[in-house]
Amino acid sequence: MIVRQIWTANAYRNFNYLIACSETGEALAVDPLDHEKCLKAAKVEGWDITQILNTHEHRDHTGGNEPMVRNTGAKILAHKNARHKIADMAIGLSAGDIVKVGKTVALEVLDTPGHTMSHVCLLSHTESPALFCGDTLFNAGAGNCHNGGHPEELYKTFSDQLAKLPQSTLVYPGHDYLENNLRFTLDREPDNKRASEMLDKLAGQDPNRAYISTLEVENQINTFFRLTSPTVIAKLREAFPDLPENPDRRTVFLKLRELRNTW
Repeated sequence: MIVRQIWTANAYRNFNYLIACSETGEALAVDPLDHEKCLKAAKVEGWDITQILNTHEHRDHTGGNEPMVRNTGAKILAHKNARHKIADMAIGLSAGDIVKVGKTVALEVLDTPGHTMSHVCLLSHTESPALFCGDTLFNAGAGNCHNGGHPEELYKTFSDQLAKLPQSTLVYPGHDYLENNLRFTLDREPDNKRASEMLDKLAGQDPNRAYISTLEVENQINTFFRLTSPTVIAKLREAFPDLPENPDRRTVFLKLRELRNTW
């Protein structure tokens, strides 16, 4: 499996992806908003884009579909419940489905509601697993739930699915929000040395050569995984004085998501 992360350099700080088969040159385009950059990258590599995967229905992820289809004839894949939201969907996906690219690439579909209720992530079961997570999981952060999502469902996705994946899983998010998310982590957990070191190292990074984290790293720097941290809980109590003495993980997650909405 060959992965190309494509930085759009737009105001929304989107990442697009090409996932290619090394034998056949067939490629899957993930959320190819900047269709021109995706097409150019595929041409340079000699790849044939045969499929488009939309992680969810928001326009900053589907906006390149029409010109991409026009140029390649690629089929559009997305969550089965997004048919009325994404034009010309060819294949509706459910949890456990396998998206094949050429002869060598097989990606498992995860049904990951929260950011929207029709959101999917793709997981490779390669030697180094990879998660293409759209707007569910960001480097050091979690997706918002403003436009068709629900924080309760996002928590379930994190706790029941993401937290159980191999720690070595590479994280390929839909946006570059790393620096701001690290600042939020440190606002919530000022004694998080790993997050502080990473911010010092990666502030102002070139997104064309973006740092690729793993779930192991995310567990160290992402406050939405650090739900039992005494510092996180103590700081949370400053904002929510009625927080229980020993809050459960769900409560901490939901309060953090609430704070992040206006931070």
